[in-house]
Amino acid sequence: MKVEFYRHALDEADIANVVKVLNSVFLSTGPVTAEFERKFSHYTGLEHVVAVNSCTSAMHMALVALGVGPGDEVIVPAMTFLSTASAVMHAGATPVIVDVDAATGLVTPEAIEKAVTPRTKAVIPVHLYGTLCDMPSIKALADKHGLYIIEDCAHCVEGQRDGYRPGHLGTCACYSFYATKNLTCGEGGAFATSDPDLAARVRMVALHGMSKGAADRYHKLYTHYDLERLGWKCNLDDIHAALLVGQIDRLDSLWEKRHALWKRYADAFDRHPRLGRPEVVGKCAHHLYTIWTDPARRDATLHALQQRGIGVAVNFRAIHLLSYFKDTFGFGRGDFPNAEAIGDRTITLPFYTQLRDEQVDYVIEQVLEVTASS
Repeated sequence: MKVEFYRHALDEADIANVVKVLNSVFLSTGPVTAEFERKFSHYTGLEHVVAVNSCTSAMHMALVALGVGPGDEVIVPAMTFLSTASAVMHAGATPVIVDVDAATGLVTPEAIEKAVTPRTKAVIPVHLYGTLCDMPSIKALADKHGLYIIEDCAHCVEGQRDGYRPGHLGTCACYSFYATKNLTCGEGGAFATSDPDLAARVRMVALHGMSKGAADRYHKLYTHYDLERLGWKCNLDDIHAALLVGQIDRLDSLWEKRHALWKRYADAFDRHPRLGRPEVVGKCAHHLYTIWTDPARRDATLHALQQRGIGVAVNFRAIHLLSYFKDTFGFGRGDFPNAEAIGDRTITLPFYTQLRDEQVDYVIEQVLEVTASS
């Protein structure tokens, strides 16, 4: 049986929305992007949303708009996708990598506290796999040291913990709409905050640093734009936004289906003595389903599952062991053992609402068989 690693849940209405834009006059950042920003603001409870072309750009633009740059340090976890740290470097600042909790894979307030120096300006908690970090404690720590909190919510649109949602305790939240995300347009992202001035600065630096965008010039009486500061080209266009606007209405129902799938996997694998998984706290957004297996056999297990037609991935390798970060900062194995242990054991399984029951049964059967024989 063939089981793809991921299949999106776009429907005919989403496709029709794109066709409508393609048949219109305006293709770039315009009224559909603005509609998405309004709907996403309502869903997240964060008043100001700026749609951009990736979560990486959202984090980069947030750092720039907050004035974080050369000479500054930003604390990031060792267990995350590489862009959490590279966004810091794009802003000219230095990522200070810290270890994570062994059970959840999340950065802890204790690890952050130990890494704070007079040069620390911000921390980027990563809500890995869809589980929120301990944001009340991180907020208290940030207030104590005067730090910005830029939440990496690439995995976590729907999550909740301790009565809080992503971005509600941080300075801002950054989201991904990459091809495999719960809310997707292939490539895209968003910056969200309750701070109107910060949102305005992000909107400006994400569109060259211009005072007015094309939509302002097209839909209103023409007024001249100005270049008020140096910026980048990170805006999201109406074509991609058209894929997102309808999905927002389905987010909660799709989450229910993923939660049911999560329970099926957990029921099957939690009893296996050779398998583990990240601990879930609060309402997880259920972006990925990751199992932890024998590190000595992890790659062989990956390959065996692929040979049986099952798509798999590794989310993630500990970032300090990636060549660029090792060479730039002199990291080595043993520096962040919890992140290394997770990275060495991780296998991410197919986990999406389009999976048929027989495919889920097949994945479970093959994982248990391969693990038993390894």
